[in-house]
Amino acid sequence: MRSLIGAAALLSGLTPLASAAKLTQVTSGWDNPTKLSFFIYVPDKLAAKPPVVVAPHPCGGSAQDTFGRVASGLAPQADKLGFILIFPQTPNTCWDCNTAKSLKHDGGGDTQGIVNMVKYTLEKYSADASRVYVTGSSSGGMATNALVATYPDVFAAGASFSGASAFACWNGAGLFTNSADCQLNKKPTAQQWGDLVRSAYPGFNGTRPAMQIWHGTTDTVVAYSYLADQLAQWSNVLGVPFARNVTNDPLNGYTKMVYGDGTKVVGYSAQGVGHIVPFREKEVLQFFGLL
Repeated sequence: MRSLIGAAALLSGLTPLASAAKLTQVTSGWDNPTKLSFFIYVPDKLAAKPPVVVAPHPCGGSAQDTFGRVASGLAPQADKLGFILIFPQTPNTCWDCNTAKSLKHDGGGDTQGIVNMVKYTLEKYSADASRVYVTGSSSGGMATNALVATYPDVFAAGASFSGASAFACWNGAGLFTNSADCQLNKKPTAQQWGDLVRSAYPGFNGTRPAMQIWHGTTDTVVAYSYLADQLAQWSNVLGVPFARNVTNDPLNGYTKMVYGDGTKVVGYSAQGVGHIVPFREKEVLQFFGLL
């Protein structure tokens, strides 16, 4: 994951927002086991029960630059539709997606810290607990996988862009003896991939979050093969087989990979795109059911 350092530097800030709302930091009132920072964007006019969208940053990034990267697309939609945006920030270079603390429900890791931000937001703003979503790029995409796996009771859906591996690939224990096993050496079955997710919260029998996954074919930072690994994992977890490809969707050179009826698992292969696939707020918000 250290090879991802500086990935956020490739992402430029975008046009400032016209709204009076701004990104602000929450410094107290929530349990913070791994000393994360919590930034929030609350529109001037909220929906009666506002949805919540969480956006963890890439390696080497921050809440502020991730806000800048997605602000021209997400913030105007938040203003229009009245949903809340959470931008967590780790004091480390990348999110912890490889230790038992973050790979287990209520394990005390980064994933629990981010979920505590969500719980704070749900209570303070009377937000809709049934409409909580997460989307991130690179390490933020990996964190997206970790959050929907460990907290299927919190998140309704996730969208991972150029994420570094399927859930628990980097855990260094159990199925994999080291991170290289899941990257290059071993190719788990879809069932094995799915079992890793199910083991994150043993006994959970509710509805699992839907997953949308994006990856560029010429990504030299995170292996393109991770797209297939993630799709195998989530199609198994959600019980939906591959159904069809749709070419040139949403752009020329992109291929949309539909599983089942497309409401639970969808992948996007971006031909000729490197690290990181540009954020697509329309497709993400439509998948989340917010548009």
